[in-house]
Amino acid sequence: MDPILDVIVIGGGQSGLACGYYLRRHKVNFLILDKEEKCGGAWLHAWDSLTLFSPAEHSSLPGWLMPKSKNLFPLKQEVINYLCQYEKRYELPIERTVTVENITFENKVFTVHTTKGIYFSKTIIAAAGTWSNPFIPKILGIDTFKGLQVHSADYKNANQFTNMKVLVVGEGNSGAQIVAEVSKEAKVKWSTRKPPQYLPDEVDGFYLFNVATAKYNAEKEGKPFNAANYDLGNIVMVPPVKEARSRGGLVSSGGFQSMYENGVIWTDGTTEDFDAIIWCTGFGFATSFLKNIVSTDERGIVKTEESKATEIPGLWLAGYGSWSGYASATLIGINRNAKQTCSEIASYLQTN
Repeated sequence: MDPILDVIVIGGGQSGLACGYYLRRHKVNFLILDKEEKCGGAWLHAWDSLTLFSPAEHSSLPGWLMPKSKNLFPLKQEVINYLCQYEKRYELPIERTVTVENITFENKVFTVHTTKGIYFSKTIIAAAGTWSNPFIPKILGIDTFKGLQVHSADYKNANQFTNMKVLVVGEGNSGAQIVAEVSKEAKVKWSTRKPPQYLPDEVDGFYLFNVATAKYNAEKEGKPFNAANYDLGNIVMVPPVKEARSRGGLVSSGGFQSMYENGVIWTDGTTEDFDAIIWCTGFGFATSFLKNIVSTDERGIVKTEESKATEIPGLWLAGYGSWSGYASATLIGINRNAKQTCSEIASYLQTN
């Protein structure tokens, strides 16, 4: 029988690396399984012009600051380079091109079934994130549309949309950024369920993290909190979005009720043809490999207390967002989540 590890971490992106940092400090026997062919996690699949929302010094994993960028916000490739250097710096044990298909649990041991064989572990940290589980709403008539449909998870740049008529759907940051970019190459309309809301120009991701942290702490203590009317879900005014605003490129056409083979039917009943639709409608959570050991809702959420699963001992989930650890889906936020998770695992291993 193969050796039984103390911990298997599923996912070699930013969350998995942060957990690896703390697991090494606890001196446990662990392995990170990553389905990607190379380092970089979900950033490998992001669109070409994507940047962080915060300066490098406020966007770091535990132990080592991200090198400063010549840009205000580090570029996609700079983030990938940092993640690759980080795992080498801390000599994290990672096996790549390993996709976890299923997990079973018996006699306090997890059996992890993968595309490269079976692994055994006393505990599991699921850290697979969201990027591999894009969400597109079930719009009436969506299957009849004959044009191109792309989710933001698969969008790379505006080149494939040159001279097309494009509808971008979604009022969040990805929607605003992709509208800003594609509108330089194509005729674009922007569909949002509600009017887009923008943060003040001076507000970046680090400021939002601090505001959200203060809100989180106040709520835990049962105290009132005033975030200066900043909705933490509003659009961050990164440079491309500011540029699009200056040329009048950020105008919402509102919502639509259904689709037909050539386009959409707006809420007022009028029809409009489009060559392509880009869905900036978010993601579910990549937790399907846990289906045999815990229950999940339709988005993939697992019941947890912070990052610890409540249905089964020995399972933790890191980096999925607020339900698995406050602000854990961000580079700066995963630090606290990973530190607490790995501390709990070390304690668990001592008593089991």
